[in-house]
Amino acid sequence: MAQRKALLVGAGGMGRGWAKNLAAHTDRVELAGWVDIREGAAAEAAENLSLIVPHTGTDLGKALAEVKPDFLVDVTIPEAHHDVTIQALNAGVPVIGEKPMAHSMEAAREMVSASEKSGKLYMVSQSRRYDARIHAYRKLIREKLGALGILNADFYIGAHFGGFRDEIDSVLLLDMAIHSMDQARFLSGADPVSVYCEEFNPSWSWYKGAASATALYEMSNGLRFTYRGSWCAEGRNTSWECEWRAVGENGTATWDGHNTILAELPIAADGFIRPVEKIERTAAGNAYPFGDGYGIAGSLRDFLNALDTGIAPMGECHDNIKSLAMIFAAIESSQTGQRVQVEI
Repeated sequence: MAQRKALLVGAGGMGRGWAKNLAAHTDRVELAGWVDIREGAAAEAAENLSLIVPHTGTDLGKALAEVKPDFLVDVTIPEAHHDVTIQALNAGVPVIGEKPMAHSMEAAREMVSASEKSGKLYMVSQSRRYDARIHAYRKLIREKLGALGILNADFYIGAHFGGFRDEIDSVLLLDMAIHSMDQARFLSGADPVSVYCEEFNPSWSWYKGAASATALYEMSNGLRFTYRGSWCAEGRNTSWECEWRAVGENGTATWDGHNTILAELPIAADGFIRPVEKIERTAAGNAYPFGDGYGIAGSLRDFLNALDTGIAPMGECHDNIKSLAMIFAAIESSQTGQRVQVEI
């Protein structure tokens, strides 16, 4: 297949990660342009990565006109996603952007509308979906558990980032929990209905905003999804993928977020605590359909496949906005102290 020209927007740490990702796919992609609002930042980043990028600068409009990209990669801060994405879509350029989709639901809805009006694809990179382990766990749940009643996710990591995250309000929910909410939808096949959430910041936290949260969601199939998390939890850290437990009519399945995927299913019809059959799964043979890439490599391959075939990718904006809505509804619930309906 012919190469597609990419325009990369944002030259921070994640922007450089995406530059390397694009450069690793030279059979499919040419990194033809790179812009950042900071003078010289894109050119410096390209030089540091030993990449030859024909166009660098600070002016997105100029880059769109001169590069004439086949797609744009938005790796700006969340507050900039709205303007960058809509400018590209209005110029007839498909977009793949980093999570979260936007800094507000109003902005996200406008971005979805721009995708509809332009007829161009807008996809959010939910990189956790491109992991053979979560596909193996999802397959185990669907094959063995029957109807789900409970899905739990635990996330505990003492992350000392420094920088902008230390100042963000609702830092755990806004910057990290979007992954967990999207994973929950992917694993369960259900969409959010309502949520009760409490955010809080322990006295020892090094974050300004709430670095801890608990949330209980009602999902569309009657499932209850619970999320418990903290970014200021020192010791006994979980995986970045969370620790998961799914409880269904036929038994229970867990994933430690690493390589242990296990189900226990009752094998007797009576008894106080009934004996179980243990079923273990591995990631082998459960890769997603886009090769052996992981994380943003999988996102890029899914996006390119969508451009080639017209098949909607995971993270397509009409779907991903449901995951974003889970976050903003949780924040509203925490602020009001009330159970909140999740409005898409």
